[in-house]
Amino acid sequence: MMKGKTKICLLVFLIIAFGLFLRVYNIDNTPPGIYPDEAMNGEDAIKANETGIYQLFYEYNNGREGFFINFIALFFSFFGVSILTLKLPAIIFSTLTILGTYLFSKELFNRRIALISSFLVATSFWAIHFGRIAFRANMLPAILVFSFYFLFKGLRTKKWWDFAAGGAIFGLGMHSYISWRIAPIMLVVFVVFLILSRKNFIKDYWKSILIFLVASLIIAAPMFATFYKNPEFLESRAASVSIFSSEVNGGNAGIAFLKSFSLSLIKYNFIGDMNWRHNFRPYPLLDPITGFAFLLGIIFSITIFFKSFKKRIKQKIRSLELEKYSFLLLWFFAMLAPEFLTAEGNPHALRAIGTLPVVFIFSGIGFEYLLIHSKKSGLFSRKNISILLIISFLFIGIFNSVKYHLVWASKEKVAYSFNKSLTEISKYISLLPQNQETYIITDGSNTLERLPIWIFHNKPFNHYLVSNELEKIKPKNESDFIIFLTNSNLFTIESIQNKFPQLQFEVIQNEPGSIFYILKTP
Repeated sequence: MMKGKTKICLLVFLIIAFGLFLRVYNIDNTPPGIYPDEAMNGEDAIKANETGIYQLFYEYNNGREGFFINFIALFFSFFGVSILTLKLPAIIFSTLTILGTYLFSKELFNRRIALISSFLVATSFWAIHFGRIAFRANMLPAILVFSFYFLFKGLRTKKWWDFAAGGAIFGLGMHSYISWRIAPIMLVVFVVFLILSRKNFIKDYWKSILIFLVASLIIAAPMFATFYKNPEFLESRAASVSIFSSEVNGGNAGIAFLKSFSLSLIKYNFIGDMNWRHNFRPYPLLDPITGFAFLLGIIFSITIFFKSFKKRIKQKIRSLELEKYSFLLLWFFAMLAPEFLTAEGNPHALRAIGTLPVVFIFSGIGFEYLLIHSKKSGLFSRKNISILLIISFLFIGIFNSVKYHLVWASKEKVAYSFNKSLTEISKYISLLPQNQETYIITDGSNTLERLPIWIFHNKPFNHYLVSNELEKIKPKNESDFIIFLTNSNLFTIESIQNKFPQLQFEVIQNEPGSIFYILKTP
């Protein structure tokens, strides 16, 4: 028989391993293509390796913090450029979120809630999906959950290095994703509840607070300096879609807020993100069982919070329950703000990614509530409860895995959302002779469309043009070259054929969601 601690370690290992598998399996084909934002990160990583200039902030594509891109560059330099190495940082941070959720939940509650919560992160469609896309937003859940783990561990142990570790990780958030900028406000508000929950909190912990703050500032300082030197980097597209913009709210910010806030809440259980690139529309982010547990958990947490707050105010009773549940609720609503304070594309699973760990912690609390009350009521024996739990978790794991890898991944609209045709062009080019000239023509000014091909087949005879640059088509050998078009623009096709009448037009469609056009010599 295994000892209890060994058994727990094995369970945690298996959960993390399964979560990693779900994030790596068939990564070359699912998602079915490389979205332009991912490709831009890859292009910047390649250029950074070529020039040796690794930036703290990359200004193109609405501006992006540089840590994630530089992390991609690191993997490119060691393992070469590939779909796996492009997505590996996202996979790593998403997998670390599983471990962080376990550690944080265990610190706040118990091992059972920790195991359940981490399993739900490992197997959630929402978490699996973004963990396979090369978006810097994947850093945010991992940074938050590990920072908060060390913060609460420090509150328990009173050891300075826990606060230093928590602060340093928290400061790293400044280098991650724009949504992190709400998090410092959340911690400032949380200090109020710490004062209410702990007697002499400021007296006992002022040095610890200072250590956390200094560590955060040291790590975040390079980015602060970057923004100070380049204040234009702070300008964000979010300002143009804010619910406080009169152009967006139609002169009624209150109604715009209520609508946006409602949409941000219902995505977990009722109607999810309608963007195929973010979700399996129109389904909610959570599967039915996890979603029910989430509702139960958040209602329970709100109830305990108000009860504890009422006792503190009316009866002067201090309680760590107030500290725990106030923090979870602050985390949830603060990290929901980047979504509901904007009015574009809601519900929006990506903007709310900072809520990911706490959503599944609420679900873990919901499961714990059901377990405790099932035992108290005597409706189920311990054996039957265990069987129901096993069936539930098997359903969750199988349901989400099949939903992502088999059902969502096969949808034609998903292929179009991820520009699958560009991946197919890339594969086609790889089969051509190395010295054959190729011209890839994208539509209009959307030069981002060319990047997936540039990344994976940057051979010297590839040329990239937009449709108004046809005069640049000047092959060295007019009897042996090929032109790719990402769409069937008749004017562009006719213009090319008038210039090169020997070229034959062909439509390449391998499967639904993948279609491109070529003009080639016979």
